Amino acid sequence: MSGAYAQSALQAAGPVAETLLGVTGVLVAGAALIFAGVMALLVLAVRRRRARVNARWWVLGGGLAFPGAVLAALFVYSEWHKPPWRVAPPKDALIVAVTGHMWWWELRYRDPATGLEVAGANELRIPVGRPVYFALASADVIHSFWVPALGGKMDMVPGRMQHLQLQADRPGTWRGACAEYCGDQHARMALHVVAEPPAAFDAWLAAQAAPAAPPATAALERGRDAFLAHRCNACHTVRGVSEESRLGPDLTHVGSRLFLGAGLMPNDADGLARWVAHTQQLKPGARMPSSHERIDEASLQAIAAWLAHLK
Repeated sequence: MSGAYAQSALQAAGPVAETLLGVTGVLVAGAALIFAGVMALLVLAVRRRRARVNARWWVLGGGLAFPGAVLAALFVYSEWHKPPWRVAPPKDALIVAVTGHMWWWELRYRDPATGLEVAGANELRIPVGRPVYFALASADVIHSFWVPALGGKMDMVPGRMQHLQLQADRPGTWRGACAEYCGDQHARMALHVVAEPPAAFDAWLAAQAAPAAPPATAALERGRDAFLAHRCNACHTVRGVSEESRLGPDLTHVGSRLFLGAGLMPNDADGLARWVAHTQQLKPGARMPSSHERIDEASLQAIAAWLAHLK
């Protein structure tokens, strides 16, 4: 759990997750019946200790024929119900590129109005009722993309492009995670998925495609200038303010996100100041150094306030 957003395959919110939940139910029910049958046979065996038993037929029937029939039936059932894998996305699908980093998620959309890429980090927005085709890659080590409420997981292997298609059937916010151990902060590599009605998603994507809003006050101007003066733009892009850098998350609209540090803490001005100042204390091993020793408190607060207004 992170905040109020559960991470559970038992709370299916899309067709793929519903299918997997149904398969899980069949497997659990079947296993329970087989277990009950084995326990019943055990009770009979204990009560009839002196009864003569043809061991050959028990081995052939219970050890070979029955397991073989069950496994064959499960194979056919699971193949029939497995989510479709597509070499190419459906015509109406939203395509999102997801790249795993140590330890955060880089997200890239394409704005249909301009054709330009729209970058984000750690918070995935999708439209309700529309298939989403993910292009999955890794920038460093093996990661694994997994949002339990929406479907199965897919490994992200360096040097390879994997694909996964999911869909949300209702509005909501769900927590995903990296499902492959990838280093010190593997457990703190969360991905929150926000599903919105199509109109709301389109409006959000159009807003995300715009450059950063100019500072409206002198205090915000000081924050922007401090961001540039302390070379935060060497790793972070803020469109309209600095040139592109892919070393760290894109911060053009960072103030609109729910969490900081890939789900580590709620996103607000105080949280931003803490994150910038004490990154290594909050997330040891992250690729961003702590700034409390080289940036004065006034500049830290100004930078945090400016970042918080980037929505």
